Amino acid sequence: MQIRYLVALSLLPQLVMAGEAPAERVSQCIIQPPVPVPDHQSDKQGTDKLIRISSVDSEAQMGKQARFSGDVTLIQGNRLIKADEAVLDQRKEQLDANGNLVFQDSAFTVTADALQARMKNNSATLKGAKYWLHGQQVHGDANELEITPNNNLLLSETNFTTCPPGDSSWLLEADKIKIDSKEEWGEIWDARLRVGGIPVLYVPYMTVPVSDKRKTGLLFPTFSTSSTNGVEFALPWYWNIAPEYDMTFTPQYMSNRGLFLKNEFRYLAGEAQKGQVNLEYLGSDRSLAGSPDRYLYHWEHQGAFDNNWRVLANYTDVSDNNFFNDLNSDVAQATDNQLSRVGELSYFQNNWNAGIRVQDIKVLGEDDEPYQVMPQVNFNYFSPDLWQSLDFNFASEVTNFAHIDAGELGQSEDPLLANQTIPTATRLHLEPTLSWPIYGPAGSFVSELKLYQTNYWQRDFATDSALSSQVNRTIPQARLYGQVNFERQTRLFDANYRQTLEPQIQYLYVGYQNQSDIGLYDTGALQDDFYGLFRDRRYTGLDRIANANQVTLGVTTRLFDKHNEEQLKFSIGQIFYLEDNKVPLYNDRNGNELEDTPSFSVLAAELDAKLYEDFYFSGAVQYDTKEQENQKSEFTLDYRPGANKLVQLSYRYVPDLQYTDNSETVDISQAGIRGAWPIMDDLYFVGNWYYDLNESRSIETYTGFQYESCCWAVRLSYHYRIKTNYDDDIATVQDPRDQFESGVYLNFVIKGLGGSGPLGVEDMLNEGLFNYRKPLYLRN
Repeated sequence: MQIRYLVALSLLPQLVMAGEAPAERVSQCIIQPPVPVPDHQSDKQGTDKLIRISSVDSEAQMGKQARFSGDVTLIQGNRLIKADEAVLDQRKEQLDANGNLVFQDSAFTVTADALQARMKNNSATLKGAKYWLHGQQVHGDANELEITPNNNLLLSETNFTTCPPGDSSWLLEADKIKIDSKEEWGEIWDARLRVGGIPVLYVPYMTVPVSDKRKTGLLFPTFSTSSTNGVEFALPWYWNIAPEYDMTFTPQYMSNRGLFLKNEFRYLAGEAQKGQVNLEYLGSDRSLAGSPDRYLYHWEHQGAFDNNWRVLANYTDVSDNNFFNDLNSDVAQATDNQLSRVGELSYFQNNWNAGIRVQDIKVLGEDDEPYQVMPQVNFNYFSPDLWQSLDFNFASEVTNFAHIDAGELGQSEDPLLANQTIPTATRLHLEPTLSWPIYGPAGSFVSELKLYQTNYWQRDFATDSALSSQVNRTIPQARLYGQVNFERQTRLFDANYRQTLEPQIQYLYVGYQNQSDIGLYDTGALQDDFYGLFRDRRYTGLDRIANANQVTLGVTTRLFDKHNEEQLKFSIGQIFYLEDNKVPLYNDRNGNELEDTPSFSVLAAELDAKLYEDFYFSGAVQYDTKEQENQKSEFTLDYRPGANKLVQLSYRYVPDLQYTDNSETVDISQAGIRGAWPIMDDLYFVGNWYYDLNESRSIETYTGFQYESCCWAVRLSYHYRIKTNYDDDIATVQDPRDQFESGVYLNFVIKGLGGSGPLGVEDMLNEGLFNYRKPLYLRN
């Protein structure tokens, strides 16, 4: 059981401006000053020094003083002063005003007891002031407010809040505040934070941003407690190194584990390139046997240069499989079990591109290491409308497959390679394609010829292996695809609709060549969903190209209402094999097929529909008509009557799902309910519950309540879920880990102190193992 208390008081400065809060809530929370804000524009002729004064009565002596009384209004540029009385001393160039005094400019409005303005140096002092920042929630009081000649603000014995007038949810008091308009930062001395009128925090000196501009300094600390980590305290320090560089260093103390150090360095390289480096380290984790050191390092970079070049790099490594499960990393979450290491350099022209790529993927909790791409060089050429409406495409690549255990005895899913040494290879692939597309409003037809020319040079395999050192594979392919669009007007359920009927047919021929002497380097099976029925390939990658002599039939129908909005889409299709597949993914030791080739594929169907007003249904089924078995199915029923209102029922079934750490398979049969609903104007409920029907147990429960006002937000939530625990040899003794984890979390945000932004219902829906997905693909 975990109980966390989090006070979020600071937002990490961004190299790119952060997203804004929802416009509807911002407009509701903006506090207007007690007097309207007129639109005063500066004089277009540059005469901002010209002062315009109007009043009911006036008395003036030339070159000395002028007294004004009764609805006094003074305008200079975009500044406005209104008062009951005012005295203008022309010799001192000074204005004194009092009585119902209002001072306004483009940035703020101030009411005060008295004002003294010095026109000579463009400064002013207001006594007994109340101020409002235009377009924002910030307002407060000050015993004295001074506007300096360089347009900075100095406030003495002051306070401010973002709460509406009369709401004392929180208030920041200070002896002195200085707001630098050039640096766009505020300095606060002797700050005291009151929550509900009770003082909860004293800070002798602090700085706060008044814009998106970054500045070096300490960020607000975070506090939490949990049974896993104990008492946690983190105090981030931000370093604004340069306009294009910054760094955040976060020491986080965990009483049960030790000191967890996190460092993030971000950079911009010109206008089109950016990247970041993350280093995380926990020395001597006391919660694990043997107190091992735990670490992470991560680098990512992407960008473009010279218009045609693109570059991408991503590299992550961790000390152990459970790093993300146990520690709050800034790089990945507990549900991420693959670490990508990719480097790409590409060059693009209008009709061709080329690139070089390296890739290594680390799968957490997996004993078998995947192959490394070291490197891959590709070249692609496109020539639409080459001749007489013929299109020509040419794809090519040279890939070198390396392995960390090359030449050593390993386990493989391929029985040909089981208990054999792990091979490596270099592969050259050429793929020219000639197509003749015909498109029209009534349908389309595509004729296509393709050639797969592949050469392998394989190494590091055993002498008794079925693999060959050199393989030359040439496979032709022909494809015909056609689609016709019919439509009619129809009436259903007392409503008029436009219905379409879109039959599709594809004939695919792929030549045969025995490929049992080729290893599996980047190839796997593809899903048989509806759109997958019209692919020209049975497998991913290039190590297995299945022969084909098959016809695919499919049909889609849609319903459109009178506003031309799609209300229903239903698709169904199946492949009919005219000859058996002679290239299965795996063969036995004698080269015999390990899979039975049916005469037709699964029957794949998909349905998306708006049932009635705010009810939506989405479903997909893959059914084996020969064995009369359900191969895969998933359904969702949504009720969405408005913003932040949702009830979703879901079910999914996946048979024979294989674990990554062994050869066992299980059937997944899970049902769930997820919802979000406003209880009152500012109080929301979000919850979900997922149940494993095979194991008769809950696998995730989430319940959360959130209250959000204009100036603060709080969230209380409970979470119970199955925990991902991978086998690890990091500790000297295998540590017992709970199969399930549960926790109670409390998050609190004070808006206006550079806080981490408003809490939202959407991110509550995305918490947990099963993120909310809007399942519908209606074209609206």
